[in-house]
Amino acid sequence: MANLYQKGDHDTRPWGTWEVIDGGENFCVKKITVFPQGKLSLQLHHHRAEHWIIVQGEAVVTLGDEKFVKKANDAIYIPVETKHRIQNETSENVVFIEVQAGDSLDENDIVRFDDIYGRA
Repeated sequence: MANLYQKGDHDTRPWGTWEVIDGGENFCVKKITVFPQGKLSLQLHHHRAEHWIIVQGEAVVTLGDEKFVKKANDAIYIPVETKHRIQNETSENVVFIEVQAGDSLDENDIVRFDDIYGRA
């Protein structure tokens, strides 16, 4: 398997935006912006782990059964097969850098469990 993302790929979602800023055979780096009151789906990935570094704002991160408040310069590691979510409960954008590492990197490796936008 491989990284199907290309540098410059981007998308707008109901909760915000993402853009691929770099990538290689087994990694992808995205800049992700979560709009005020935005909430990504509770999800997991079968083929990749993720490292998140918050660079702007304050986020609530769900990791497994725990919730954490993360601010600029905080980091969190999401192992493969671990349910996770990030949400923005503030009035300012949350921006984080996501580094994906794994043997299959693409948007098809998302298993959604709960989604306020009806995508689960």
